[in-house]
Amino acid sequence: MSQHDPIATTTLGKHGPRVGVQGLGCMGMSEFYGVSDRAESLATLERALDRGANLIDTADMYGSGDNERLIGEVIRKRRDEVVIASKFGFVRTADDGLSFTLDNRPEYIHRAVDESLRRLGVDELDVYYMHRRVQEVPLADSIGAMAELVKAGKVRYLGLSEVTAEELQEAHRIHPISAVQSEWSLFARDVEAQVVPMAAELGVAFVPYSPLGRGMLTGAGLSGAEGDLRGFLPQFSGAAGEHNRQLVTQVTALAHQLGVTAAQVALAWVHQRAQVHGLAVVPIPGTRRRARLDENLQAATLKLDAAALARLDTLAAQVQGSRLV
Repeated sequence: MSQHDPIATTTLGKHGPRVGVQGLGCMGMSEFYGVSDRAESLATLERALDRGANLIDTADMYGSGDNERLIGEVIRKRRDEVVIASKFGFVRTADDGLSFTLDNRPEYIHRAVDESLRRLGVDELDVYYMHRRVQEVPLADSIGAMAELVKAGKVRYLGLSEVTAEELQEAHRIHPISAVQSEWSLFARDVEAQVVPMAAELGVAFVPYSPLGRGMLTGAGLSGAEGDLRGFLPQFSGAAGEHNRQLVTQVTALAHQLGVTAAQVALAWVHQRAQVHGLAVVPIPGTRRRARLDENLQAATLKLDAAALARLDTLAAQVQGSRLV
């Protein structure tokens, strides 16, 4: 595949929309990873759509709504090409990126979707995720409210993020769930124990976020920029951070032997989980640059052989430090 060809497509869940096999996570265009170039971010969004990476992922909390406003500038012009996904649940209480509460109440959900639609400048969201579950709110109440949004024509398909297998099953009984999101990468494989098998059983697509380990699996270090969230994460800090960076050298060495990049190896591994587990897997690596987007999309056709997969298989069990949930 050249750096201009469109990527292959898959279906997001049994009855979900047709999407490219790789999407684009947009959080970093607005915050958490240092300062972004707005013009380059917009150009990256355009390039993603040109290449068929049409699952564009955002959330109302990214940049306190600024991420949705940014994305809206592109998708309003190309609405028929986009599968736009947003999320509700996090309520910012400060601008530091670390202070928030969670809200799953039906009245909040109805208000949140209207605000997201207004910021994006569209009449309907293709996928609407519950960003995080609030245990104190009955799942039936939250999913019931989300189902009302479908009936009202404000949302086409429903998704969940970072839920248990039991919560996914319960939600699916109330209303069909098209996609479930969670961190899933060479360094984070806990979802394979229960959530992935449940998604496969129900015919729900899996959308891995941070498939590059928040950039660690690219082999690049921290940016050192002010506002880079990773400086606060256990997997990047102190002795654990140094240990994990040494693990990455194994990915880098394999990539060198294959004539590709570490990022492409890590993404190819995620893509091949679809065959291993028997479900649609659509990773959404985040990037703010066209060159990085093109590099990532090359991984959609890279096939790792059994020997390469065996070399990578034990990495997750060796990772130190908890991940951000």
